[in-house]
Amino acid sequence: MENNKITFVIPSRNNLEFLQLAYKSIRDLETKHEILVLNDASTDGTQEWINNLGDDDLIVHHNPGPERIGIVGMFDKGIEMARTEIIFAFHADMVAAPNLDKHILKHLEKGTVVSATRVEPPLHPGGPEKIIQDFGSEVENFNMDKFYDWCRQTKFSSGQVTEGIFAPWCMYKEDFLSIGGHDELFAPQSREDSDLFNRFHLEGYKFKQPWDALVYHFTSRGSRFNKHAGGAPGQDSEEWKYTNTKNMRNFVRKWGTLVKHDDLMKPQVLPKYNVGFILKNADSNILAGLEPWCDNIYVDPKLIESYIEIEKSNTILDLHQRIKPYDNKKQNDILVEIDKTKFTGQDYQVIENLSEIIQDSGEEGEFELGNLKITIISLKTYEKKLINEKYRNNR
Repeated sequence: MENNKITFVIPSRNNLEFLQLAYKSIRDLETKHEILVLNDASTDGTQEWINNLGDDDLIVHHNPGPERIGIVGMFDKGIEMARTEIIFAFHADMVAAPNLDKHILKHLEKGTVVSATRVEPPLHPGGPEKIIQDFGSEVENFNMDKFYDWCRQTKFSSGQVTEGIFAPWCMYKEDFLSIGGHDELFAPQSREDSDLFNRFHLEGYKFKQPWDALVYHFTSRGSRFNKHAGGAPGQDSEEWKYTNTKNMRNFVRKWGTLVKHDDLMKPQVLPKYNVGFILKNADSNILAGLEPWCDNIYVDPKLIESYIEIEKSNTILDLHQRIKPYDNKKQNDILVEIDKTKFTGQDYQVIENLSEIIQDSGEEGEFELGNLKITIISLKTYEKKLINEKYRNNR
């Protein structure tokens, strides 16, 4: 393996016109890095383009379909296939700026994840971690030469480095594999990156975002704005709406909180406690609203099977292990008693912030908050178990 060579790992599903730009921009770099394309059941001519490309150095993995695998499985497959020590998780709707590789590599070391700075058209709200600059929102109106010239002429401080992490990110393959890669709980995509970044953070990896390492990002063309999935620039596809909702609930099930990070996208990982909800006078609606926020929920047994039948297709977790009859023995470290007839929006806000509330309490005992009775039996936390503990589809 050559120490200065990178494998750009690029999953792509029906993104041919963007993939062609990504490929060209990487080949425009002075160093001829390895490019590994994972064609995920595309029907837009991607495989035919690859076959006719004539690039003997291109590494290809093809999912013949018809069902997609998604970026969770495809990124992991590609990183395992990579022949270099360094991998770059790149998206098909990104264009590498001149000298991207050089600006990334000067910050890369073992135990570090280096993210490029994204330049985006104004399709998403701006943020302090990226640059809004419109060079086109579609391939047909994108001016690649103008983008390249802007990157060369704009003076970015080579010393400006922040601690965010987001795609595209580059690291040593060994570091990625050591925490087991992506979690299949989040397949095919959505929230898989937030889960991965939490685990990188807990493992102690350093995050670096050099502001002179640039990519142009057309934004969310894999599923959210993908025209083949029913989306359009700025318009969410139904496919993305479903997976985003599904996997936000799975993220809460795993971590006990919503996704949290600072303004520059550095993860903020709260303590993960073992929590049980004792739910009185429940119906199916409140069960659906509260189940993801705890490790176990104890309810009227008449509600259990009907809820599981509806929800089981949305998670690979064993819901029978999570939802227990009301009279079952309670073995959780934290117990929260909830009466549906008294439950309010303010009580739900307490549930959403329960990890921080328990952390701030700092001691075992009982107390009431709003209409909730909270019993802290143990303040033991489990977040570091989640670094390598992943969920596999055993159904």
